[in-house]
Amino acid sequence: MWWIIAIIAIVLLIIMYVISTYNKLITLRNRVKDQWAQIDVQLKRRFDLIPNVVSTVKGYAKHESETLEGVIKARNTFLSASTKEEEMQADGELTNAISKLFALTESYPELKANENFITLQNELKETENKIASSRQFYNDTVFSYNNKIELFPSNMVAGLFHFKKESFFEANKEERENVKVEF
Repeated sequence: MWWIIAIIAIVLLIIMYVISTYNKLITLRNRVKDQWAQIDVQLKRRFDLIPNVVSTVKGYAKHESETLEGVIKARNTFLSASTKEEEMQADGELTNAISKLFALTESYPELKANENFITLQNELKETENKIASSRQFYNDTVFSYNNKIELFPSNMVAGLFHFKKESFFEANKEERENVKVEF
């Protein structure tokens, strides 16, 4: 009779573990989605600022249309991305284009003195810092989630309920290189 109680206790412990692990996986997966949404918020802010910065620069740097078109093209590429991976790739291109835009402004002292441009540039720099911070927090969250999926014994529960690994937000090849601006 005592072995029946022991078996029931073991089964209950296993059920409690599965429920607890499942709930933790759901919490982590939702946290990953939330952190991606936080990145989206900052990217939206960036996209709202970019046309204003570009139009301000256009007035001073009319012959730098290639750089300005590159920023707009990178922005539009991101907006047309349909998967998280495409968004990550397009974000890297946009970050690179914005870096070139900032480097371009060094050649135009009158632009650097324009109060409207200075305000926009500061807002864009602040947004870039927030995006970097959001990316880091997103990657930390993905790290925790992926560990929970892969580590024993929670990997058995993750496999049973078909939890999938998430992708890290990684710098692409262009972002790893120094920005080159030629005049």
